[in-house]
Amino acid sequence: MLTDVGFSPEEIDTGAPTRAARLKWVVVVDDALPPGLAVNAAVCVAAATGRAVAGLLGPDAKDAGGTVHPGLPWIGSTILAAPGETLTALRAKAAESLGVYVADMPGLGQQTRVYDEYVRGLEALPPEEVRYYALGLVGPRNRVDKLVKKLPLLS
Repeated sequence: MLTDVGFSPEEIDTGAPTRAARLKWVVVVDDALPPGLAVNAAVCVAAATGRAVAGLLGPDAKDAGGTVHPGLPWIGSTILAAPGETLTALRAKAAESLGVYVADMPGLGQQTRVYDEYVRGLEALPPEEVRYYALGLVGPRNRVDKLVKKLPLLS
């Protein structure tokens, strides 16, 4: 999924607090998943988001010994929890929200070890039967806040 959501180079301010960023990033995970599957789902939507949203990652950093550490999201990310049916409704609302990028992790992605099988399975699955394990949302702070309302932090 391609996106026009992102930061222009002049917007990137790695010296400012995360709340000062124009865009907000949240990952919402199905609260019924066991820890390993929940983390996997969150990592999958994070990887897709990192690739799609321009300017999300800060520059690489070096420690005092000269070891390079890859850039991390300079705007931060909040990890929230929600029931599966809430994820489905949230994805639909977010997809219709102007300026919000949506990355999703269908549960089907954890049922095979062959990516092409995942793609073929998803192509055969009616949209109303897709179960989401996680969503990544990036967009204007006020829109993202409205979408996730009072969802709790993943614990």
